[in-house]
Amino acid sequence: MANMSVQLVAVERMLWSGEATAVVAQTTEGEIGLLPGHEPLLGQLIEGGVVRITTTDKETVTAAVHGGFLSVTGAGVSVLAESAELAQEIDVAQARQDVKSEDELARTQAAARLRAAGQAD
Repeated sequence: MANMSVQLVAVERMLWSGEATAVVAQTTEGEIGLLPGHEPLLGQLIEGGVVRITTTDKETVTAAVHGGFLSVTGAGVSVLAESAELAQEIDVAQARQDVKSEDELARTQAAARLRAAGQAD
């Protein structure tokens, strides 16, 4: 089966890098699924989106992603986020509290964190 090189990078750090069989991300144009050999493209990630990467070991890497871009080239896929958190790093209790915030951006990001952590209602 064909693989592709994938990097999930936030401004502050590299979250994940490796070989994958699929990537699913939410862009301003809608949700997009990427497989090896996908045509080159550049997409803008939504604020409060979720990215899922299926590794070659059939594991899923899930992250809450807040803004940024998705780039697909012949060399692979780069997810370049303004900020992002891997699912296992998310403080679910804090996200549940933040989802009640009066700040719309905080609510949007908290909802994405809960979806990435598999805790969405």
